[in-house]
Formats: sequence, structure tokens, C-alpha cells
Amino acid sequence: MAIFRISFMAETLGRTVPLTVILPTDKVYFGDMPRREPGKPYKTLYLLHGILGDDTDWLYGTRIARWAAEKDLCVVMPSGENMFYIDQPDPGNHYGEFIGRELVEFTRKTFPLSHKREDTYIGGLSMGGYGAMRNGLKYSDTFGAIVALSSAFLVDESLLVVNPNPTFPSDRQEYKKAVFGQDLEAAIASDKNPYVLIRQHLEQKKAIPDIFMACGSDDFLLAKNREFVSFLRENNVPVHYVEAPGNHEWDFWDTHIKEALDWLPLEDAIAGMSSGNIGKE
Repeated sequence: MAIFRISFMAETLGRTVPLTVILPTDKVYFGDMPRREPGKPYKTLYLLHGILGDDTDWLYGTRIARWAAEKDLCVVMPSGENMFYIDQPDPGNHYGEFIGRELVEFTRKTFPLSHKREDTYIGGLSMGGYGAMRNGLKYSDTFGAIVALSSAFLVDESLLVVNPNPTFPSDRQEYKKAVFGQDLEAAIASDKNPYVLIRQHLEQKKAIPDIFMACGSDDFLLAKNREFVSFLRENNVPVHYVEAPGNHEWDFWDTHIKEALDWLPLEDAIAGMSSGNIGKE
């Protein structure tokens, strides 16, 4: 499994940003072993980390490299810098456009990736689960499926609630306004709200990406995830939802990113030889 750590200039963010990419291009084949078709492009999952994390979180917190190798899947992991993967025009942080357009364009130019919607997916956990849902819907012409784990669906009336004793940075109203805009009521009514995007897709009869969601039964975000699943089902939007024992933790995400990859329309990989399967057929 080849792992790339990249720095590149992002026009939408106005600076050089880090990027981690998993790409199973280094498999070795001996003798008559079956081989991957030469030049065949890879299906791709753009995978977003949670708050306080960075582009290496998934690599160190889960077995995503192993799962990707087994599925012949490219996994692209950008850094979201606590900004919920949405556009903040005033400071020039266009994270939504970065995720939904520029990142896809850059990685497709740089690596042998499929350009097909049905081969391109977006996923994430917590803040990244929200970012995957919002940008997967916002850029639904690009992404064919969304994987949202323990998602922080916080763009609702709870944005307006003032916490008199905030202990976590994201609980502060100043933080909420910096990320979602000074007019929080306007943010709730905008396409920063996945509920709004679903309604827009239904009204415009636009194709909605396939959706996989999972949340732990002890997760503090469980109610928010249940509410969104109920909203989808009430509007006849198909969703594969898993609720299982677990909290807001890596053990849960490791288990359920594997389940999500099994759910995605991925092909069985040709094994080849690597340090992880020496001696296997």
C-alpha cells in the first residue's frame, strides 16, 4: 500500500495545504498471479476527519489502509482545520469548494483515478460526517455515495443557543459565527444545512447520492443522527443506517468504516503480494 503525504497550493484556501493519500499501486505480482488491468482507474473515497484532527487521523486511528488495499480503493484525506468543511468567504476559507471541486480536480490530475460519479465517494466522522453529508449533497454531480459516521448535524436551532459556561471551543458563539457566519439564523436556512439541501434536491428532482450512516448507541450525537435518518425516511430518501453499541470513539469508526466499504459498490481486489499477505494464495 502506497501512502503519499503531499503539500499543494489550494486556490480556494489561498495557501499550501497538507494531504494524505492511500493508493494501492505498489502490489507485486509473481508468475501467473492474476493482475489488475493495466491503466484501470481507481475508485476513490474522499475521507474527512473530525474536529481537533488532521489529514492523518484516519490513517492512525483505523485500519483504513488495510481495508483500502483489500478493495483496490484510493482514499484521499484532506485537513479541515476545525472549520466544518464549509465556505467562510470573509477570511477566504472556501472549504466547501475546496472539498467538492478543487480537491477532486487536483487528485484526478495527479493520480490514476476514475472521473465517474459512480466511482467517487465522500465520507467522514463527526465534523467530517457533517462535511461529507453537506458537500456530498452540495456537489451531488460529483459524488455517487456519502458515508457519514457519528455526524455532527449541528446547523439547526441549537446554533442559536448560548452556552453561559462553554468548555469546548465549538460551544462558543464566537466560534459558531466564525465558522457558519455572523447571521446564524441565515446559516440555518442556507445550504450549510443538510436538511435544506435534501429539500432542494427533492424539489428540483435531482439525484441524491446513496447514503450510509452509522452512530453509536452511547454517542452524544445519537439524537441528531436519528433525527436526520427519520427526516430522510419521511421524505422517501433511501438511507442505510446502522446503530450499534459504541461511543464517539475510534473503535466504533474502525468497525463501521469497514462496514461502509463493504456497502459501497467496490470490486474484489486482486491481492498481489505485500508485507501483509505473504504466503497467501
